[in-house]
Amino acid sequence: MSASVSPSVQAAELPSTNGKTEQPAAGETTATNGTSPKPAAATPAKQQQANQAAANDGSQPNTSLYVGELDPSVTEAMLFEIFNMIGPVSSIRVCRDAVTRRSLGYAYVNFLNSNDGERAMDQLNYSLIRGRPCRIMWSQRDPALRRTGQGNIFIKNLDEGIDNKALHDTFSAFGNILSCKVAVGEGGSLGYGFVHYETQEAADNAIEHVNGMLLNDKKVYVGNHIPRKERLQKIEEAKARLPTCKSRGFGFVNYEHHDAAQNAVTELHDMDFHGQKLFVARAQKKTEREEELRRSYEAAKNEKLSKFEGVNLYLKNIPEEFDDERLREEFAPFGTITSCKIMRAPSGISRGFGFVCYSAPDEANKAVAEMNGKNDG
Repeated sequence: MSASVSPSVQAAELPSTNGKTEQPAAGETTATNGTSPKPAAATPAKQQQANQAAANDGSQPNTSLYVGELDPSVTEAMLFEIFNMIGPVSSIRVCRDAVTRRSLGYAYVNFLNSNDGERAMDQLNYSLIRGRPCRIMWSQRDPALRRTGQGNIFIKNLDEGIDNKALHDTFSAFGNILSCKVAVGEGGSLGYGFVHYETQEAADNAIEHVNGMLLNDKKVYVGNHIPRKERLQKIEEAKARLPTCKSRGFGFVNYEHHDAAQNAVTELHDMDFHGQKLFVARAQKKTEREEELRRSYEAAKNEKLSKFEGVNLYLKNIPEEFDDERLREEFAPFGTITSCKIMRAPSGISRGFGFVCYSAPDEANKAVAEMNGKNDG
């Protein structure tokens, strides 16, 4: 039994939902009875006009499916074998790079009737093709409808275990989903995704019931998707409202690799920059900084104590009439004095004690032996 399409059907394979007929794209193929796809037959002009009229009055249903997340090795023949089990396939096209002809990872499958398309979505969506779960949705060729953002929601803080199918299963309870996708990178899920509903009412319902709820023990945010251009515009507007701020003289640079950061510290620390010396070091948390300052203070304190250990003398019962010079004269015979001071009250009156610091411990010991207990009154 042949699965090839007759000329009378070919022009209607990619109808748009906005009432305009889309012609098959260049390179599209028609699937035949289990064989490799062949170029689609051209549609006669009269039949093409008839199909155009049918699409314009809204009587022609959508029969074209978008199939994404495909392995680069997937071909039209492979897709035909899979989708032709659901119903007669009109044509299949794997989209490829115009220069390298390498698959772009998505394709369009066109059925002869929309009921087969619906069954394909129900039975094959997220099924494995060459080890990858495919993502199927109705093809929407009108860019104006895709860019409106109506019914499109954004979900963030997703657990890495949530994939396209799990996201679809979670949000399908709130309305008919046109498309559903978790953003992924080389390491897997990026923790956010999108769900596009048929109506804004369904999107609002999903936001109301899921925003702030736990999915896989993680609290998720769900809100209306804001296009990138609009987000950038809001950021610029917010920047314009901010008052002009004077630099506080410090900042942060975050490198991708530790070695690069280490090299920057080595090369740039103490470098002269616009007449000032740069201080460059590893960024630290507040607790780390406080601990480092405490250690630095303790080290300086201990160094000072060790420096004056054995050479600094404490004196008390100093006569009131003594000043710093008189005290120095009394203790100068025993060695070289580096500092000498009598402690005084804010009013200037002597508090009766003070300090004399010698340059060597033996000098201090000699002063203690000679002056301790001596009456200088």
